[in-house]
Amino acid sequence: MNPRAILSGLLLIVAGFCVAASARNSPKPVSGMRSNMPAGYAVMVLKPSKATLSLIGLIECPELEGAQHVAEGLHKKLVSADGTAVRQFPQRFSFRITASLRKIFIEAPDSSVDVAGDPRELLLNLKFRIRAYNGLQAREIVPQSVEMIGVPADVPYDERVYRINVDTGNLPITDRVIVEIFSPEGELLTHFPFSVL
Repeated sequence: MNPRAILSGLLLIVAGFCVAASARNSPKPVSGMRSNMPAGYAVMVLKPSKATLSLIGLIECPELEGAQHVAEGLHKKLVSADGTAVRQFPQRFSFRITASLRKIFIEAPDSSVDVAGDPRELLLNLKFRIRAYNGLQAREIVPQSVEMIGVPADVPYDERVYRINVDTGNLPITDRVIVEIFSPEGELLTHFPFSVL
């Protein structure tokens, strides 16, 4: 076989390995983010009424629209839509919580809670607490505002939507924020997390 052909073949193989290694080590976008992101849901039975309560969480954060997770080896970072690295947790965002007595989900309830009186009164009197976690350390964040949006409170209805506006101050991007939802009597119903990294 021609030595020149062998050398050319070897060079092509080495070049292929170099391109593959370079591609492996270059930052790659992992996923895009939207300004509205689902936070989860919980379904429970209210006793003694046997009504089914669904709680649905949504995060509203325009600051994150178009942001990308970028993998760098074993690590990843968050890059904004304009290409700059995001170093702080979003300062302002909202948790949007829908509380409904309608049969929204096919899944069976995964818990039950004792609630005396009309379940629609529960929908009108939910309580919320925001906490930020850094590892095992937690601190409470007082919401800027909690507002009921949609159908006015004085109109009888089987669904209520709350918007909890949050100002986190200066949190590290590695923190996570959780909204806890309580009954009027102070019983924890569920919680929804928000983390960006």
